[in-house]
Amino acid sequence: MTEAPKPAPTFMDLAFAEAEAAGLRGEVPIGAVIVDGAGTLIAAAGNRTLELRDPTAHAELLAIREACARFGSERLTGCDIYVTLEPCPMCATAISFARLRRVYFAAPDEKGGGVEHGPRIFAQSTCHHRPDVYGGIGERRAADMLRDFFALRRN
Repeated sequence: MTEAPKPAPTFMDLAFAEAEAAGLRGEVPIGAVIVDGAGTLIAAAGNRTLELRDPTAHAELLAIREACARFGSERLTGCDIYVTLEPCPMCATAISFARLRRVYFAAPDEKGGGVEHGPRIFAQSTCHHRPDVYGGIGERRAADMLRDFFALRRN
C-alpha cells in the first residue's frame, strides 16, 4: 500500500521548526521566517538572546536583519513575516520600520505583546507603517510549546 504524500510545510511550520530549535538550545522557543511576495523564503531565525548575550536577539529581529542583509536594504516592502508568538513592542516597531507587508502570528501574548496587546504599536498615531496582521495561526501549538518549555524550566 502506498502512503499518502505528506503536505508541504507551511511558512508557519517553518517558523515552528525555528522555535523548536531555539527551545533545544535553551532559548525561549519562538521562531520567525520572512518570505517575499513570490512566496520565497528569505530569512529564518529562532530566539538567540542567551547565546548571543543580546536582549534584542529576538527571532523577528534576527530574521529582519538577515532579510535586510540579503536584499541590501533596510526596507522589506512586499515581504511577510510569520512568527510563533505575537511580536513584542520592540519587534513590532522593527516590523513597522522594515515596512513588512503582513504579520502572521500563532499565539497572542497578553503580557508582552505589542500588536494586539500592550501598546498596540500599529494602532499608534506615530506609527508610519501598519502591516496587515493575522493572528491565531497555530495558536494551540505555540501555546503548548511555550507552556511546556516554561514548565520544564520551573522543575
